[in-house]
Amino acid sequence: MSDQLSRLLSIMARLRDPERGCEWDRAQDFATIAPYTIEEAYEVHDAIERGDMGDLRGELGDLLLQVVFHARMAEEAGHFSFEDVAAAISDKMEARHPHIFGAETGTMDRVRWEDIKAAERKSGGADSVLSGVALALPALMRSDKLQSRAARVGFEWHDMQGPKAKLAEELDELDAASDEERLIEAGDVLFVAVNIVRRYGVDAEQALRAANSKFERRFRAMEHLASEDGCDFASLSLDEQETYWQRVKGSEV
Repeated sequence: MSDQLSRLLSIMARLRDPERGCEWDRAQDFATIAPYTIEEAYEVHDAIERGDMGDLRGELGDLLLQVVFHARMAEEAGHFSFEDVAAAISDKMEARHPHIFGAETGTMDRVRWEDIKAAERKSGGADSVLSGVALALPALMRSDKLQSRAARVGFEWHDMQGPKAKLAEELDELDAASDEERLIEAGDVLFVAVNIVRRYGVDAEQALRAANSKFERRFRAMEHLASEDGCDFASLSLDEQETYWQRVKGSEV
């Protein structure tokens, strides 16, 4: 084990020490730390999207700390240690790359990769092809994974006309829904939309993130243009705001 990793593990052990540790760190458990783990993973993603390698180094450290924190709590409870975590992922990576670490030849394609993962789930007691799709995933990402799993066993429209027709049907049902029904019907619309973009080979979560970024960039540009013209953007009519929207779009061409 590297000196710096040993140092980090020692720091966490000291922070969790029942007598000499930090009050805040000692008070935490898996449930209270989990939100920070998710937040740090998103911050890693953000640094990558911005191309900031200095920030990425720091964010990866923050994420590693989360792994060390969870492993330390598990060791204290007698479940497993950080060494066990490292051994488990090493075993998994070797098993998932039999063409590298085993006797298989050739290359690893998506189908073979999913077959290996499916075998792992089955050996682990999975009772459904949908087993193991984490509940805590972002909703769009989980929808994509659930539908991809179902498609692997043939539960999929034969062509794009099926989901497109279903989307039109769900939009009609949303339009006709009562207040009590609206949440469920809106979810059905989004679920089918995910199916459509997935069949185009597009990741729904990334697609919506890109759309959010584009909208934010354009909206801020509209506000800036209006301010340069001496206008309060919020006080403009929708038609006037649309004029600024078209100006921003035109400037991006």
